[in-house]
Amino acid sequence: MLVIRFGWSFEGFTVTNVIYSSIAGVEIPKFVDTVTPQYKPKFDELLVELKEAEEKSLKESERLEKEIAEVQELKQKISTMTAEEYFEKHPELKKKFDDEIRNDYWGY
Repeated sequence: MLVIRFGWSFEGFTVTNVIYSSIAGVEIPKFVDTVTPQYKPKFDELLVELKEAEEKSLKESERLEKEIAEVQELKQKISTMTAEEYFEKHPELKKKFDDEIRNDYWGY
């Protein structure tokens, strides 16, 4: 008759009993996070700052897209545009130009 045993005996102790008791005695330490609470408020502030920067960036992108469209339109019309048409779109330049003529300042 063949008897298969798991573990071998040595004066009443089996290897498996020793291993099981050793494993049962192992305590796994619980991780206590002490770092994250310090940085969570800073991270939340950065998220708010990021949202504000994103909104500002989107507004600036819209402004630049409008400016690009205006410049492209001006580029197409520049060869046939008169000074009066240009000054209608840019009244501040007309005022500056008229002031320079009135004050006899010709750019030199």
